[in-house]
Amino acid sequence: MSPRNKYMKTDERKAATVDTVVKLAAEGNPSEITTTEIAKKMGVTQGALFKHFPTKEAIVQAVIEWVADMLLSRIDKAARSASSPLAAIEAMFYAHIDFVTEHPGAPRMLMGQLQRSKVTAPKKMATALMEFYRGRIQDQLDLGKIEDEVSKDLDSEAAATLMVGMIQGLVIQSLMINDVTRIRLEAPKVFSVYKRGIESRHD
Repeated sequence: MSPRNKYMKTDERKAATVDTVVKLAAEGNPSEITTTEIAKKMGVTQGALFKHFPTKEAIVQAVIEWVADMLLSRIDKAARSASSPLAAIEAMFYAHIDFVTEHPGAPRMLMGQLQRSKVTAPKKMATALMEFYRGRIQDQLDLGKIEDEVSKDLDSEAAATLMVGMIQGLVIQSLMINDVTRIRLEAPKVFSVYKRGIESRHD
């Protein structure tokens, strides 16, 4: 164990643990990550790890919380910097794409929790994140209707769900070929089709 790892403060240790799990999730199945593997990757003992997290589920919960905070922060920042609702939707889409490509373990962790049949605290957090995210997209779509950028006949709820689904689809396809950079290549084409489907027609 390095001196740095030995004397890390509680917040630093927790942040380092979350970072380690996200990186491990990018390399394999999140459900197969063990506390032994996490501790080894961090260069600490399992005892040191459990000093800050009483259970493995507590670690997973911290990771999902980090993913939720980071993703929502990014899409909110992207929306605020946009000049219009339609531009905000596009900015949110690419902010999500950037987050996924920078942290490929994050969507693996989310999908792993959403697929669980048992209701756990991490699964509840992952589900809540998806609901908050869809709500933010739907809000922008409704604003777009008011400003005549988005078709007034559009089902905003369904369109918000579709946008989330597009990103999930891109993620799954990238995982199938083990190439997360593929997402950046496909994203512009996918969003172009989506945009044509939601925008208001003025001809």
